[in-house]
Amino acid sequence: MTTAASAPGRSRRSARQRLLAAADELFYDEGVQTVGIDRIIEHAGVAKGSLYNTFGSKEELIGAYLEGRHARTLARLNSAVEQHTDPVARIYAVFDAQAVILEQPNFRGCAFMSASAEAPKGGLVEHAADSYRSDLRGFFNHLAEDTGTTDPATLGRQLHLIYDGAIISAQMDHEPSIAVAARAAVTALLDTALPSREAPADDTA
Repeated sequence: MTTAASAPGRSRRSARQRLLAAADELFYDEGVQTVGIDRIIEHAGVAKGSLYNTFGSKEELIGAYLEGRHARTLARLNSAVEQHTDPVARIYAVFDAQAVILEQPNFRGCAFMSASAEAPKGGLVEHAADSYRSDLRGFFNHLAEDTGTTDPATLGRQLHLIYDGAIISAQMDHEPSIAVAARAAVTALLDTALPSREAPADDTA
């Protein structure tokens, strides 16, 4: 089995980078509670002391793993919408970007939903999930506001619900093609929220 340490080029990474890479793979595939410290350090190819010197505890490593997921997800969605200037095209870009994620062979659902299901209330995981959810809500609310709708809060919440629903359906039903239905739901929603809208032109930046 190829470990994070033995894979080409990975041996030049710092202990922190190797631990985070191992955590990102194992925690996402198998769960934050299922995977123990020994699995992480073996996969990363570092000494056990490196984990505690770098993160202090497994919980802190889990927090860093979730922070990385948070940053990458928002960066990916922002990158998708920044390719467009039309407010409606920007909304569709989010769901097109999501469709690519749902089709990946290693897709295992939302990392925050999975981690929260295993974690105790009030801990670091809950805090990380709350922060992620707050930023994602804000992201959709801003997209809704840009459309000029009279009720951006409701539209943003509805878009967020479609986004969440596609993730859960793709994970639980093993059906990445749900992205097609999600996009159709977005169209129906926008037709109601923005009845006078025109189909966006090709405004790719």
